[in-house]
Amino acid sequence: MDQKTVVVGMSGGVDSSVAAYLLKEQGYRVIGVTMQIWQDEEQAAMEENGGCCGLSAVDDARRVAARLEIPYYVMNFKREFKEQVIDYFVEEYAAGRTPNPCIACNRYVKWESMMQRALEIGADYIATGHYARIVRLPNGRYTLKKSATQKKDQTYALYNLTQDQLKRTLMPVGEYEKDQIRKIAEDIGLLVANKPDSQDICFVPDGDYAGYLENEAGLPVNPGNFVDRSGKILGQHKGIVHYTVGQRKGLGLSLGHPAFVLEIRPETNEVVIGTKEESMQTVVKANHVNWMSVEKLEHPMRVFAKIRYNHRGAWCEVSQTGEDEITCVFEEPQGAPAPGQALVLYDGEYVLGGGTIL
Repeated sequence: MDQKTVVVGMSGGVDSSVAAYLLKEQGYRVIGVTMQIWQDEEQAAMEENGGCCGLSAVDDARRVAARLEIPYYVMNFKREFKEQVIDYFVEEYAAGRTPNPCIACNRYVKWESMMQRALEIGADYIATGHYARIVRLPNGRYTLKKSATQKKDQTYALYNLTQDQLKRTLMPVGEYEKDQIRKIAEDIGLLVANKPDSQDICFVPDGDYAGYLENEAGLPVNPGNFVDRSGKILGQHKGIVHYTVGQRKGLGLSLGHPAFVLEIRPETNEVVIGTKEESMQTVVKANHVNWMSVEKLEHPMRVFAKIRYNHRGAWCEVSQTGEDEITCVFEEPQGAPAPGQALVLYDGEYVLGGGTIL
């Protein structure tokens, strides 16, 4: 059998480091690559916050590659990252939606751009340290299966990968628990064995999205009115980028009951406020649909769906209600599905598909 070549996206963290080791053990020719995506390389805060692509990531990944005795390269993807992730992030917030930049980065940068470069240098596959499993179904299609550890399952953030991308991807850590991955790293002497996981959005390491949008992206942040559904003014907000649908904290309103963001109206610069009951929804629509385990939805189907990354998930019936639109009717009302976030559908352990909440 010809030895297959795999390019492993190495973030300097324990998961991608062990992924490279496991693939080498399985007999692949492994090449390590770190994606350089920062617009400004001098933001030391990125490394302090354990960002997946800061400068320390390069140092850590290079040391791991040397330890594993595999070739290692840093590839520049700054342009792709700016166009596909940062610009999208800014546009979505300006339109009153809540983007998921990690999902966009996975599909268009970590996969599309890296895969193109990998194929150009003669690789057969790319690989990452994600906690998910790729399977080929009897119908011939590729899909994601939840990882062996429910606590770290990352299938939600990967729902929009294409069939071609899945066919050429390896995810070796999906079969393991996180503790097992750290133990493997320790056993083979990797210094990153106990490195903490990166948190938050990597290019906003302090979590201040509004500050980033205003100061870095130059988005005008104008104060406006908090209103209720009837249009009654309840107070002043600091600018719509400070809020997301479903938000309860940090509103600065005292209405005598817990207040929730129900809707963001960029055209009038209003943030609509209501009660928890008003924020609950049974019907959730999505577009930009990507089917994974099926080519298309032939008939309404009872599925388990997640409306945000840390949502436990709930049962619903999904139907195709437009050429590029699905509608989920949940059996129990769900708390504040936010436009712009992903709606991901599961058929048992497998990803059926998903889309962007309208």
